[in-house]
Amino acid sequence: MTLDSWKDPFKAAWPIMAGYVVLGLPCGILGVAAGMDVWMVAAMSILFYSGAGQYMIPNMWLAGNPIGAIVLSVSLVNSRQTLYGASLSQFCDAASKRLACLFGATVTDESFGVNLARFMNGGWSVSDALRVNVLSQSSWILSNVVGAVVGAAISVPTALASFAMTSLFICLLSMQKASPENFVAIGGAVAGVVLCKSVGLAGPAILVGALIGVAAAVVFSRRTTRGPSGASGATDIRMGG
Repeated sequence: MTLDSWKDPFKAAWPIMAGYVVLGLPCGILGVAAGMDVWMVAAMSILFYSGAGQYMIPNMWLAGNPIGAIVLSVSLVNSRQTLYGASLSQFCDAASKRLACLFGATVTDESFGVNLARFMNGGWSVSDALRVNVLSQSSWILSNVVGAVVGAAISVPTALASFAMTSLFICLLSMQKASPENFVAIGGAVAGVVLCKSVGLAGPAILVGALIGVAAAVVFSRRTTRGPSGASGATDIRMGG
């Protein structure tokens, strides 16, 4: 392993790393506000490594939710990782099981998008993708620790820190390319949230909406890329290989 092998992964990962600094600092602050020590914040960032989950845990704890509800909610939110794994598995055929497991265990929303695009363009290996994940997680861990240290030293409003995750999703949405698939995904997600809330299922509404939006976009994309005979085009992505 040489430094040259990290150049392309770093070029792909640095936007993620910069974004994780912005998100990791308030996440560490929230952890301390919820009663966690700095080492606990660091351990959770290393072993758990879920931005959405790490924001949910202190917020739900401060709101007085029981541990069971927190575990269930975080598990539901992180169930989207199964979709990421299914989509990326087709590129791991030539990799060893250990390498593929390490890669799969360190995938996040942002690294999934970056690595998937690189895989589709060609010339990208699982080792390269894992390096992107390692660089991204390193930035996340360091930012969380710094945020925890700052939060322990000075008083930072938790409401301000909590809004960081919301602002991220707003920015990600605004930067999406205007395409029929994205409009279908947004429409499906909104419909799913509205449907859940209308029947009294406010808890899993966001998760259900997200899953419906993704599923609707995938179905729409597959239908529009298939030819008259039903055969997929060369650019069709197989979910799960």
